[in-house]
Amino acid sequence: MADLTLESPVQYVKGAGPARAALLERADIHTVADLLKHLPRDYQCRPEVINIVDLREGSESAVCGIIEKITFSRFSRLPRLQIELADSSGCCRVIWFHGGYLRKQFQIDQHLLVWGKVQSYDNILQFANPKFELLKEASFDPRQAAGRIIPVYPAIASLSSGMFAKLIDHALNEVLSLLPEWFSPGYRAARDLPSISQAYRWLHRPGSADEPKLARRRLAYDELFLMELGIAIRHWHTRHTEEAIALPTSEQIEKRIRARFPFPFTPGQEQVTAEIVADLASSRPMNRLLQGDVGSGKTVVALHAVLLAIANGTQAAIMAPTEILADQHFERIEKYLAGSRVRRVLLTGGLTGKARSELLAKIAEGQVDIVVGTQALLEKDVLFNRLGLVVVDEQHKFGVRQRARVRAKGTAPHCLVMTATPIPRTLALTVFGDLDVSILSDFPPGRQPVVTSLIPPDKTSEAFDFVRQQLQTGRQAYVVYPLIDPGDDQAVKAATDEAARLAQDVFGNFSVVLLHGRMTSREKETIMGRFRSGKIDLLVCTVVVEVGVDVANATVMVVENAERFGLAQLHQLRGRIARGSHKGYCLAFARPTTDDAQRRLDIFAATSDGFRIAEEDLRIRGPGEFFGTRQHGLPQLRVADIIEDMDLLRLARKDAFEIIADDPRLSHPDHQVLKSALQSQFAQSLELIDVG
Repeated sequence: MADLTLESPVQYVKGAGPARAALLERADIHTVADLLKHLPRDYQCRPEVINIVDLREGSESAVCGIIEKITFSRFSRLPRLQIELADSSGCCRVIWFHGGYLRKQFQIDQHLLVWGKVQSYDNILQFANPKFELLKEASFDPRQAAGRIIPVYPAIASLSSGMFAKLIDHALNEVLSLLPEWFSPGYRAARDLPSISQAYRWLHRPGSADEPKLARRRLAYDELFLMELGIAIRHWHTRHTEEAIALPTSEQIEKRIRARFPFPFTPGQEQVTAEIVADLASSRPMNRLLQGDVGSGKTVVALHAVLLAIANGTQAAIMAPTEILADQHFERIEKYLAGSRVRRVLLTGGLTGKARSELLAKIAEGQVDIVVGTQALLEKDVLFNRLGLVVVDEQHKFGVRQRARVRAKGTAPHCLVMTATPIPRTLALTVFGDLDVSILSDFPPGRQPVVTSLIPPDKTSEAFDFVRQQLQTGRQAYVVYPLIDPGDDQAVKAATDEAARLAQDVFGNFSVVLLHGRMTSREKETIMGRFRSGKIDLLVCTVVVEVGVDVANATVMVVENAERFGLAQLHQLRGRIARGSHKGYCLAFARPTTDDAQRRLDIFAATSDGFRIAEEDLRIRGPGEFFGTRQHGLPQLRVADIIEDMDLLRLARKDAFEIIADDPRLSHPDHQVLKSALQSQFAQSLELIDVG
């Protein structure tokens, strides 16, 4: 075959072949470039090579000798491969337990280097399961071996770390000079970055302990830079190539809107509303993320924006992640807009047939002002007449693609996305990098605090006595379970079983009803309606109530098997209570069996600060799980860590946005390699526009 290139199939690397290539492809290693990106998980420093006679029990040592004897004991209590290794000073034994897979690698009279911990058995010094390297006699220099840093690669199938080392070494010899360099020497020097070829050399053939760290920094910067470059392009495109309908306000419009709210806005609501009003007045599409902890009043701010859009003769769409939340939004809008001429409808998946067709016709003809719905709004037959504003609630439940689809219903409508999952500001700029960010940090007056308690198994009876006392005073309560039906794990309780037990044995004098996600839309709507009206005292449920459910009279939240829930999820559940003028109580029934679970629960009980909880949740779970990278369009990062590499992320973001400000389509000749890398690696996951 011709010389290797980065795009060559991996089977053409010396030592690979079709069989090993098939194994590599299972690990998503298809090309030579993919092979080079299989990075070491660790490094080992080889000790100085000494004579066999100088070995001492318990020491970490390395020796080099000639193989004099090979035996394999298949039927021993522990099957083992044994080698007798000799140098000019003496001999020792080398053993690999369950080492049959190594037999074909060794031959009599081969030179072998081994290193590891020295043991003694039957008064004979030996190495058990050591690291090793087969040597060519003429090429071995003990002085070069001393202190050498050996990469340790993640093994896959029957491909060991040593086999990866050999394959990568062969590939490096041929393609290292072909690695594309995106940055000039001056650019790299200003940021203390090695060249890309140097980085890969240092990763796979380190000469010192510092070189892999410097190399990793370069690769992490590249990943973060490409990600931020894609975000910068999307950010620029939204603001410079799309034109929205300007929705200005006036003193008269503002007066009419404020008359719909029977309370003054908090200072935080005033500030965020001013930011949104300024955005809407422009013909540049608003693209804003509104963060606010549970109960901070985001819905009121959003409704103000919706009414401003309607005052300017356009339609508004509000999309919620669940039918329960969509119903609740609609009820709240009905309350605020009672007696007004604003035409509003609810569109969910439960609406079918003629009723749905007639409603869609009205929306398309402009006979509806506000459409509240679920993902049903994304259906192709949902058309708007003049869509001016899209509000997406609980953004973390939707992905980039879904948000783009609902915005596509109009000609570049303004877009406001909201989340009650607090996200540290810098990370919000990364994950929602095409959005401006507003934070609603205060709470409406009269909101009562929530007292959170961790309840051990021997205190659950007393805790339920307390819940009963709250119900007797006229309050309502939730009891949340992690499962609908019982599973194999007997330690985890299920809502269906426990609802019957609680209704019969614990809260016999009260109305206890079950609610879960497998019920039909109508069933869930009916049950929530009865709970809101006070006809149900205690709601036994799953996390179907996690987001947005608002029942002012509900003051107690019991979370069973709280150790099974994530920190942010626990915080969301706690946010369902004390939404009126009564104090709230969250009782976390917990049986933690791991340090992480105990840490989550301790943090949950210690603070109700959503941003602190978000920070801790990120540290525990990592950004991938926290954000759901696939649905949010955040690329999978192989090297960089958004939390640990925060300073590098800030630098990469600054650099990327500066480049796009000067060359938004990467058309400059110096940016062609960068443009190609961006399109090939991250274009799909970042939902990029065509930059060419």
